[in-house]
Amino acid sequence: MQLTMNSMQIAAAYILFSLGLTLIFGVMRIVNFAHGEFFTLPLLVMSVTVPLLVGAKLPLVVSYALSGALGIALTLLLGGLIYRFALQRFQRDMTGSFVVSVGLSLLLQGIFLESFGGVPNKLPALVEGTVNILGAYITVQRLIITCCALLVAGLMCWTIVSSRLGKALRAVSEDHEAAMLQGIPYRRIALAGFFIATALAAIAAVLLSPVTVSSPNIGSDYLIRGFIAIVIGGLGSIPGAILGSLLIAVIESLGGYYFDPTWATISMFALTMFVLLVRPKGILGNG
Repeated sequence: MQLTMNSMQIAAAYILFSLGLTLIFGVMRIVNFAHGEFFTLPLLVMSVTVPLLVGAKLPLVVSYALSGALGIALTLLLGGLIYRFALQRFQRDMTGSFVVSVGLSLLLQGIFLESFGGVPNKLPALVEGTVNILGAYITVQRLIITCCALLVAGLMCWTIVSSRLGKALRAVSEDHEAAMLQGIPYRRIALAGFFIATALAAIAAVLLSPVTVSSPNIGSDYLIRGFIAIVIGGLGSIPGAILGSLLIAVIESLGGYYFDPTWATISMFALTMFVLLVRPKGILGNG
């Protein structure tokens, strides 16, 4: 039960991150290697602003809330700039988007390193205490983070399945030309999908900020695991992204408990290669 609880904690963040990657690929048919920086920026902003606000005698919860809102706002601004001046020109161009997004990722990491420094920072705990759930122990803070992340993921899935915007996103993902013939504004829908994906990465970072050490390249670790999750689950598949994230979290939890993190990482890549050999489109992929 303890390992199951640990897996759910890890999977909650991976699900939000991989859903963003899947949404961008499904709508725009590009792979955004700069997506990790959408996770990094809020953490770095909060690592600076939370201590400043606490030093100004604001309550810790208020400091986290204000810093998190600022981090998400700046990340959406960054996402809008990247979309407008870079990725918009390479929609449905895998090669061009690959080159541009990798270059942007390296550029942003350099800017973050220069602006925030390379020393990892850890924010103070937001909530203290531990609870016992069916024999498994989990801190109250991590329980709240997991529940909030799963709630956001559930809201995202409901939006994709039931809302008008979600239906437009699915139509564009299936066939963007046919969708445009039906009156769906492709460019506006692509922009909306990109902003949603950017927000998901930023929200994941804000939720994890009390338990994560921030550094200019932390987004790269999540990017690798996010790509592994969507490759295993199926590129462009929302259920596949969730399934892949759960599998990666289970491997990481079991590997870290019984062996060490290195073997867990090796197992992730081995599973990825096996899935690509047996089912190149991913477990739930259909495109």
